[in-house]
Amino acid sequence: MSMQSGNQSFTGWTSGFLGMLIFSGSLPATRLAVQGLDPLFLTFARATIAGVLGLALLLMFRERRPGRGDLVPLAVVALGVVVGFPLLTAIALRHVTSAHAVVFIGLLPLSTAIFGVLRGGERPQPAFWLFSTLGSAIVIGYALRQQIDASAIGDALMVAAIVVCGLGYAEGARLSRRLGGWQVISWALVFSLPVMLPLAIGTRPASFHDVGSGALWGLAYVSLFSMLIGFVFWYRGLALGGIAAVGQLQLLQPFFGLLLAAWLLHETVPLSMIAVTLAIVACVASARRFAHAAPKAA
Repeated sequence: MSMQSGNQSFTGWTSGFLGMLIFSGSLPATRLAVQGLDPLFLTFARATIAGVLGLALLLMFRERRPGRGDLVPLAVVALGVVVGFPLLTAIALRHVTSAHAVVFIGLLPLSTAIFGVLRGGERPQPAFWLFSTLGSAIVIGYALRQQIDASAIGDALMVAAIVVCGLGYAEGARLSRRLGGWQVISWALVFSLPVMLPLAIGTRPASFHDVGSGALWGLAYVSLFSMLIGFVFWYRGLALGGIAAVGQLQLLQPFFGLLLAAWLLHETVPLSMIAVTLAIVACVASARRFAHAAPKAA
């Protein structure tokens, strides 16, 4: 490996790690925000704020416009990571704690991998589906056992959020090869802006005087970091270090999310939840090992 290639790999891993850290704070910040803001307004406002910033970046660097063939994939990215995941998680966090919801984030790499297989036409080995099914069964079993803190509605919303986010990540990874990393999320945000801006205005609170500072800080975090800045580091990491390699850093996200939930929100993180998260990460890591077809014998 050349020195230049080694430096690019190190920079990619560093950028990807920073992106993962930023995303780890999304659920705790969303939990703070929905304690004082309506989930619909939160979804529309965060996309609007990030969209304005994304537009400024595109204009500042004079980025070329996407081609006609990029419009549908960009719409998929927008529906997955700009609207779908933020909205579904915001509503879910009115029913479950962020510490409970973050367990589901352990399935996000698997969701991304599955859509990568479907969109890329790859042939995973049978073991891939074995570990995929096992990981899903662990999540469902854990959710069914939580008779006090869990909510069927909250769990269903989190599963839906993971599905649409995985689709948005996979589609964004494909687009980043043509448009560039941060440009993908910026264009997706800009395309969503004509819809998100009026919806944010229409759903805004009558007054912000009664909204606590914690909710406002949560809104600021998910708008600036989760919606835009995190993707700048994340997609740059994928571009420099490789999607398959750097993407595995996502497996660390549940652990950092659990720590942040316990630290910021003083939520209880039982040992059983940590054990479930470890089991999910093991299943996802094993599934990714078998995501490609086995080499044919010579």
